[in-house]
Amino acid sequence: MKSARGHECHHCKQWIPAGVEHDCWTTTEAALTEDLSEDLQEAWDRIRETAVEFGPQRIYASGTAIMFSRDPCYFFVRPRRSHLQLCIFLGRSIRSPHVRRIERTSKSKLAHIVHVTHRDEVEPPITDWLREAYELPDILAARSRKNRKG
Repeated sequence: MKSARGHECHHCKQWIPAGVEHDCWTTTEAALTEDLSEDLQEAWDRIRETAVEFGPQRIYASGTAIMFSRDPCYFFVRPRRSHLQLCIFLGRSIRSPHVRRIERTSKSKLAHIVHVTHRDEVEPPITDWLREAYELPDILAARSRKNRKG
């Protein structure tokens, strides 16, 4: 409820005085990862290093997640107390003990939720799925061109 004196942000529940700019969704990678345990910090570093090796992309913090994006976001990480929650967008469904759940996000994409608790987990098949997600926009664009010609 807004008033002449201010309002409570419906996201973060902070009281915002009237006339004061507020954007609780703007944050930084450092702010989202600063309280991670040593194991989670090492896992986060390995995830980020792996993704950077794929090629050009934009990496940015948004709300409670760190986004990895070419044009569309291909995966994001939500730092938690006990794990890093990866949401990896793939064009197919993966059956694996690593995958906690799968949600359809569009006609061509499925979000795979994976929990990582240690740096040693950031290896195949998880790194393979990250690469596949990075390459998915190229695959979808090629399919689209083929369907238009066909």
